[in-house]
Amino acid sequence: MNPRTLLTDSFHAAVGAADPLKIVAAHLPQPPKGRTLVVGAGKAAASMARAVELAWPADAPLGGLVVTRYAHGMETEHIRVIEAGHPVPDGAGEAAAAEILALTSELTENDLLIALVSGGGSSLLSLPVASVPMADLKAVTNSLLRSGAPITEMNIVRKHLSRVQGGRLAAACRAPVVTLVISDVTGDDPSAIASGPTCADASTYADALHIIERFSVDAPASVLAHLKAGAAGTIDETPKPADPVLAHVSNSVIATAHQSLQAAAEFFRERGIQPVVLGDTVTGEASEVAKVYAAMVREIRTHQQPFKPPVALISGGECTVTVKGNGRGGRCAEFLTSLAVELDGMPDVFALAADTDGIDGTEDNAGALLFPDSPARALAKQVNAQKMLSNNDGYSYFEALGDLLITGPTRTNVNDYRVILILS
Repeated sequence: MNPRTLLTDSFHAAVGAADPLKIVAAHLPQPPKGRTLVVGAGKAAASMARAVELAWPADAPLGGLVVTRYAHGMETEHIRVIEAGHPVPDGAGEAAAAEILALTSELTENDLLIALVSGGGSSLLSLPVASVPMADLKAVTNSLLRSGAPITEMNIVRKHLSRVQGGRLAAACRAPVVTLVISDVTGDDPSAIASGPTCADASTYADALHIIERFSVDAPASVLAHLKAGAAGTIDETPKPADPVLAHVSNSVIATAHQSLQAAAEFFRERGIQPVVLGDTVTGEASEVAKVYAAMVREIRTHQQPFKPPVALISGGECTVTVKGNGRGGRCAEFLTSLAVELDGMPDVFALAADTDGIDGTEDNAGALLFPDSPARALAKQVNAQKMLSNNDGYSYFEALGDLLITGPTRTNVNDYRVILILS
């Protein structure tokens, strides 16, 4: 099997381990005496909703509404699917969130709420507090995205600007709440995924203000005023751990990056290649993480330590990119462009980095592939990796080489998948 096929097939093995159509049914509760409302948000929302429909008893009432990213929808029978903006929220997501909150508030103790939560839900389930217009929420989101702040810290800010996140959706519900979560964050903390609409929130308004300051986020006046009022105690905090208002809620993480990395590891093991899982919690600047990985690759090729080729170095997590240029490129393309610079055509080393949701940043690619001859091919096209990296333009680098990985939406999301294949 050639390296390109090995890499891409390993990616599909990782994604397949988090396919909602395969995993949701085993985690569903029994139908209640009353009706069941299904709500949800995230890039996996539509496929999770369809999985519920396929497994739910035909004689049990079922309805609901989920919101997913544009082009991530799919056909459903009982649960409506609305598409909205990501990674920057928009009016469609705001309207969907308002309707979800209204439907949830109508449930009684005899009913059941099933919440389907996956990565991307923070943007998609955006219902800002009354004092923060959607335009201002968009502005602060854009600034957060460019700041280099980790997603968990971004979500602390968003929780404290929302009427539904940070546990507030569940707090508005009288029915039992069963939440099924597909994790896209390091550590798999359900309160951090989609900003935890049904989870207790240990963070505070003061934490949100500190993040704004630490990452030099350009926040509109309405955002700062709301956060400062909350820090001063004039606005209620989000529900905290052990708050009885959430006693009727259960949150279950049903798919994680770790499970997907193990599936990829098994894929390589079956093909006689030693898999080494470097962890599912890799964070930091994508370009700097690539330098660390390149040093490990050099050690393996030069000294066959600490692993002897053929070996596949597999990792997950979510790196960040502090945007300084105006190029096209997500964190996976940024990682690979930096790796290309560091390895500079090293023989028998191949790599893939891609987001398991099928979208690297805001472009149309899941990620890209790097080959030993990539630098030479780029040079022949007068494409300079270092210049592209300085402009945050990894997309254009790999587009010029014809090595973008384009899968379309996968309708799941367990964070980034990276593999470096060292054959000798």
